[in-house]
Amino acid sequence: MLAILAPGQGAQTPGQLRAWSGLPGAEDRLRWWSAAAGIDLLEVGCEAPAETIRDTAIAQPLIVASGLLAAEQLGLTITTPVGTDSLVLAGHSVGEITAAALTGVLSAEQALVLVALRGRAMAEASAQAQTGMTALLGGDPDAVTARLDELGLTAANRNGAGQIVAAGTAADLARLAAEPPAGVRLRPLSVAGAFHTQHMAPARSALAAVAGGIRPSAPLVTTLSNADGAQVTAPSDLLSRLVAQVAAPVRWDLCLATLRELGVRAVIELPPAGTLAGIARRELPGVRILAVKSPDDLPAARELVAEYVGTQYLGVSPASPAPRQPTDDEPLVGVRA
Repeated sequence: MLAILAPGQGAQTPGQLRAWSGLPGAEDRLRWWSAAAGIDLLEVGCEAPAETIRDTAIAQPLIVASGLLAAEQLGLTITTPVGTDSLVLAGHSVGEITAAALTGVLSAEQALVLVALRGRAMAEASAQAQTGMTALLGGDPDAVTARLDELGLTAANRNGAGQIVAAGTAADLARLAAEPPAGVRLRPLSVAGAFHTQHMAPARSALAAVAGGIRPSAPLVTTLSNADGAQVTAPSDLLSRLVAQVAAPVRWDLCLATLRELGVRAVIELPPAGTLAGIARRELPGVRILAVKSPDDLPAARELVAEYVGTQYLGVSPASPAPRQPTDDEPLVGVRA
């Protein structure tokens, strides 16, 4: 089984679309998606500095557009249901919107409209109070979460690989820095606010106010939920989870547990790639992992899709030739980063 993963906020890097924008059809798609998102994706994705793309209202549409563009350039074409034993999708935080578009629940345009609203609403909620997030690396998970509870903080991300992200008020995070749990290293995160906590309730309400107007389609691929790692197959359920997760913790550790239970043997992380691939290497030993960081990684990604899912789900890629059919005596595609 193959898992395709879509990263969340914090994965963005300056110039991340530069190598992609010159590919056949890419500039036209990005200009069209810019109209849907209300921002110039070419400008922020190719020229903007790190400070600009750190803005939640910019980072989130940029990340989703990057993943969708790479999937199109990969030639990933899912128009009929995919067997539950061959492919699964999962996205981290805002990456769930990318996954929802890839599985067919949302169109690319619906995804860009939704993520633009999400980014703006979360930025506005962040401005209402001085909040933030801090990663805790190492230590005993139970002891870490107990300490966070004592301080009134939320374990907003449980990412596996010994990483929990705390979120809450600046004052409570300062208390955590003064008295951290034993054996834990702290790394303050450069984010606008306490995402995936009750501080994002206004953003959740903003999304809920418009979600009723979305007409989701039936998913063609099984998708995992950040809420509990569950396999979601009903479009209304997936959409309601997209709304709720803005103010609820991301349980990536439970998504990883589901990937293990499903017997996933290969992983592709879409751009901006690297973070989820790194976690997968530590949490899914023996699994073949490919982080699609540039167009140069597309041929290897196409081979993985062809091997695990089938060439019927690979259209003609604008950037790559159709994959060869491997012979029985060829070696497997290697693990890449």
